[in-house]
Amino acid sequence: MLTTIRKQLRHHPALIPLFIFIGGGAAMSMAYLARLGLRNPDVCWDRKNNPEPWNKLGPTDQYKFYTVNMDYSKLKKDRPDF
Repeated sequence: MLTTIRKQLRHHPALIPLFIFIGGGAAMSMAYLARLGLRNPDVCWDRKNNPEPWNKLGPTDQYKFYTVNMDYSKLKKDRPDF
């Protein structure tokens, strides 16, 4: 299969940017899915040691990838620390 792709790319070099952008998009989407699976507090991989990881987040912890007009350092703590 890779030899067929190689032959097609040699005969049609205009397809090279298409493969680059599709490969880059696939790599970025896999990286974002990995980040969601590893860094999101809603995902729990270890149910024995930490069954509810979202309870350990404070009000100033930033876990979202992008938040519009939000400065987490200026928030007041609503709940006491345990």
